[in-house]
Amino acid sequence: MHSIKWEYCNLVRIVSAIGAFERLVDFLPDNGRILLVTTAGFTRRGLSQKVIEQLGKARVLVFDEITPNPELNDLDQATTRFVPEPITGIVAIGGGSVMDAAKVLSVTLPCGFSHPLHKVLREASGHQWQKNLPVIAVPTTSGTGAEVTPFATVWDGRQKKKHSVTGELIYPQLALLDPELTLSLPEQETLYTALDAISHSLESLWNNNRTPVSEAFATQALRLAIGAFPIVLGRPGDLTARAKMQQASMLAGLAISQTRTAIAHSISYPLTIHYGVPHGLACSFTLIEIWKQCRYSASEILNTDFVMKTMEMLEGLNLANEMNKYVREEDVVGLIGEMFAPERAGNYIMGMDRLALEKILQLSLKK
Repeated sequence: MHSIKWEYCNLVRIVSAIGAFERLVDFLPDNGRILLVTTAGFTRRGLSQKVIEQLGKARVLVFDEITPNPELNDLDQATTRFVPEPITGIVAIGGGSVMDAAKVLSVTLPCGFSHPLHKVLREASGHQWQKNLPVIAVPTTSGTGAEVTPFATVWDGRQKKKHSVTGELIYPQLALLDPELTLSLPEQETLYTALDAISHSLESLWNNNRTPVSEAFATQALRLAIGAFPIVLGRPGDLTARAKMQQASMLAGLAISQTRTAIAHSISYPLTIHYGVPHGLACSFTLIEIWKQCRYSASEILNTDFVMKTMEMLEGLNLANEMNKYVREEDVVGLIGEMFAPERAGNYIMGMDRLALEKILQLSLKK
């Protein structure tokens, strides 16, 4: 049972509607310069131009160089590049990497050149961000829930480390959900991002920080995903199913905004940094075995019908085969020493030692 003593706070306004993206200008001030953070792919597909058409060319600076898993050095370079510009707000259009990059830039740009990211994160300077630029997050994937969370992930390829930038200033001001923007998502990205949302829901349920509010968000996210996930894989143009997956992702994001993630995410980070395993896959291939370990000793909610159906759905995906495309079992086991990130593993309701983790990995990787 979760604790009787708990708090809830989330600072993000959420607007959800088909065609909401076409109303972006309604949520922005009448003046000021906007930094549009996105990818080159979305610029090629015309989304950047649509923003320019809504706001006027003079008001929009386009930064479309975001790649998967935003790199620390790239974000430092972007900060240096855009500090001289009189930017008053940021619009992020893309998946989790785009939104994370935008959220980081929202606190580094107001600092000017005084606190480069590499000093704050690599050298653990202890700097506390003091102000931010407002961010409007427009997700184009249904997975990370980054549009409603107070943290952003930064990757350091040079030191093979993953960092988190966290705090209330990292919350976007507005999450603008338009399921039409997810219709063009390829099958593999649809799969991996949906797995991320499912992982967030489950990780917030087997979590020491869970509350009645986070449980409500996570359980509703799973209920939506159970119905919508198979449909978006089989009929990717089904707008109703896409909308439900988008809502599931957002609700799961609201859940982890309160609890953070747990052991499955702790396991995932070295797999992504060393072998390039997509995040949604890396944090979900162990979910079934983790659930088996904790289902009878943790929250009773883990034995409800919708959780059982989630596990059946995951079993049908055979994620071990997906993992084998990226990494061998012996290489996964060889990373065990890096899989105990205390800020994530410590949230897991059961605890985990090396022997138990090795067993979970081996069982999870069986074809």
